Amino acid sequence: MAGAENPEDTEYLEEEVEEEEAAVEEATEENQEEECFVDTSVAKLKEVQDKEFVEVRLPADVVAEAQQAWQTFIGSASSREAAGEAIYAALFDSAPSLQSLFKTARSVMAMRFMNGLNSIISSAASPSALKTQVETLGFQHLDLEVTIPRVVIFRDAIIDLFDMELGARFTSKAKLGFLVVLNYVGGAYIYIRREYAGRIKIINSSWRTANNKAADFIDVGEVAEGEGVEGEGGAEGEGDATTVKAEETNA
Repeated sequence: MAGAENPEDTEYLEEEVEEEEAAVEEATEENQEEECFVDTSVAKLKEVQDKEFVEVRLPADVVAEAQQAWQTFIGSASSREAAGEAIYAALFDSAPSLQSLFKTARSVMAMRFMNGLNSIISSAASPSALKTQVETLGFQHLDLEVTIPRVVIFRDAIIDLFDMELGARFTSKAKLGFLVVLNYVGGAYIYIRREYAGRIKIINSSWRTANNKAADFIDVGEVAEGEGVEGEGGAEGEGDATTVKAEETNA
C-alpha cells in the first residue's frame, strides 16, 4: 500500500533523532562545565590566591564592564599622567607606609602604575595573555616584598578611587572585575617572588663568580705577559752595557 510506512525508513529517522538529542545533550554538558569553571575562578579570586599561578577565564560581561570603567576613568582625567597621579595619590594616601617600598620619583612611579594597570585590564579577556602579562610584571617586581595585606590595601585603594571618580558608572560587575583581577595579580606577584627569587639569586651569584674567575685569568695573563716583556728588555739592556764596556777597554 502507498500509505504504509517502510520499517527501514522509520528506524533510520529514529536513529537521526537520537543522534541529534545526544549532540544537544553533549553541547549542554560542555556549556555547563565551562560555566562551572568560570564561576569557580571568580569565586576563588574574591580572595588573594598565592598558592598557585594558573590561567583564569573570567566572564565576558565582567571583563567588558571592567574595561569600560577603565576607559571611562582615563577619559575623565585631563591626561594619562593625571590619571596615574590620581592612582598614586589614592594608594599612598590610604597607606603612607607603602611609600618606603618605592625609591623611584613620584611622576615616574605614577606612570608605571598607570601603564601596568592598563596592560593588565587590556589583557583580561584572554587567559593566556593575562597570565603572560602578569608574569612579566611579577619578574620586574621581584625586589618588592609583596604580601597579602599589602595587596588588599592596593586593591581597595584602586576600587575606592574608581567608586569615587565614576559613581554609578562603576557598576557592580566592573567592581567585581577589578576585585578579581587585582587579587589575581597580587597573588601572582607573591607566588613568583617565593618560587623564583631564590633561584634567580643563585643564578646571579653563579654568574658573578664565573665573571670574577674570568677576570682573574685575564689579570694573570696580563701580568705574565708584562713580565715576559720586562725580561726581554732587561736582557737587551745587559747586552748593550757589555758592548759599551768592551769598547772602552779596547780604547
